[in-house]
Amino acid sequence: MIDLVESYRQGKLPEANVILAEQHEGRHNELLAGQYRIVLRNCGVIDPKSIEDYEAQGGYSALKKALTMQPEEIVEEVKASGLRGRGGAGFSTGLKWSFAARAKGSKKYVVCNADEGDPGAFMDRSTLEGDPHNVIEGMIIGAYAMGADEGYIYCRAEYPMAIHHLRIAIEAAEIKGYLGRNIMGTGFNFELHIKEGAGAFVCGEETALMQSIEGKRGMPTIRPPFPAESGLWGCPTNINNVETWANITWIINNGSTEFRKIGTDKSPGTKVFALAGKIAGSGLIEVPMGIPIRDIIYKVGGGMKTEKPFKAVQMGGPSGGCIPASLLDTIVDYDSINATGAIMGSGGMVVMDSGTCMVDVARFFLNFTQNESCGKCTFCRIGTRRMLEILTRITEGKGEAEDIVKLEELATNIIKGSLCGLGQTAPNPVLTTLRYFKDEYLAHIEEKRCPAGVCTSLLRYEVIADKCVGCTACARKCPVSCISGSVKQAHVIDQDKCIKCGACFKACKFEAISKG
Repeated sequence: MIDLVESYRQGKLPEANVILAEQHEGRHNELLAGQYRIVLRNCGVIDPKSIEDYEAQGGYSALKKALTMQPEEIVEEVKASGLRGRGGAGFSTGLKWSFAARAKGSKKYVVCNADEGDPGAFMDRSTLEGDPHNVIEGMIIGAYAMGADEGYIYCRAEYPMAIHHLRIAIEAAEIKGYLGRNIMGTGFNFELHIKEGAGAFVCGEETALMQSIEGKRGMPTIRPPFPAESGLWGCPTNINNVETWANITWIINNGSTEFRKIGTDKSPGTKVFALAGKIAGSGLIEVPMGIPIRDIIYKVGGGMKTEKPFKAVQMGGPSGGCIPASLLDTIVDYDSINATGAIMGSGGMVVMDSGTCMVDVARFFLNFTQNESCGKCTFCRIGTRRMLEILTRITEGKGEAEDIVKLEELATNIIKGSLCGLGQTAPNPVLTTLRYFKDEYLAHIEEKRCPAGVCTSLLRYEVIADKCVGCTACARKCPVSCISGSVKQAHVIDQDKCIKCGACFKACKFEAISKG
């Protein structure tokens, strides 16, 4: 970090690659136009290993304020803010807290779900690495409001820096008297632990997560009872994800009324997204709810990385869906995104251009969820495998006319017959691509053609004789020597030997090789 700062001071870094985080009421300079930072307000501003840096930015002032309030006042304030769970479901956080607060039991737990496993998602990781105290402070406030005296942060072991920073933060908070026994002399006790997950995607589901914390195999359990009634070791338990906890301190310090001024009526506040894929400005962003997807991609994200036009954005990770270019003006809130067939999810956004095959995208995400299925439910375990087999056949040019009907029937049964959210949402990428890009499925099945030129089994590279100048560049680049021809004469590709690697297509400077 010091080397980067020094390089900037010496003028060795291009100005276009530098963002100056000049903080002012959550807003930043013009390079961050369109963003409003609540969750990420301290990331990149403070040293995450320094509790003094966090305190200098107002850290733990929300806790001090909360400890002067009655627990039920805090629950009502969070409820009034309209904050909805940022883990994907979008359930009212305040209402969820009220269930745990009212639950009977002398022992209660609060849990932070940091088991982030979506491909292309790194929101929780960046928040924990860059501002661990904000999440911890939010959990302490929540524990006080709900009457809990013990908590867990469930973080996957693949995030070693996040875990390292959390350990340093927890120890520092204990030394300062913000954690442990008799917090700040109020008689309130709260102990916080870190549980490292082994990387099972299904443990992002709250009942599977609790099983894992208890030392059991991470598999979902039937609800009811819900965690607020019977969670960890049979005790009332509240579970929120990293981003949800990270909003709490801002709400307590600024009030629910101020929070509701950001975003929309039904989805107040901001949302953190991880932009990835074919977008110029990939990375982490935080925007007000209600912003159109178009603005996220073309203003906040800087537009497309390639000259190819925007085609779709995958939202919600493997459990989400693909939103096409025709719906670019859809606003980002829970109800509007759900109406497209996608979901908000935890905040992954994978941007795709016209060079993307949507059938292959559906196959990729279904392959992920199929591998991550815990196997408990027959429809999830076997149904997703049958769907994956059909999609693989289609991308290999072996699809049949009835495959589309089979995919839709399997999807319906998997949604109905699965116990947890993994199985219930696994068909979403297939259903949304069938809904918006059915013509691509038909091209693969009926014409044995991949319109995007991605599915290798359906590709055919051929030399266009009247364009070929016989420069031999294609033949020299071919790894299997399947291109023949004399210098200054049109060349020929032996289709039986061609492995369809595309080396010839990339090597030709005369557009003399067709790809189809």
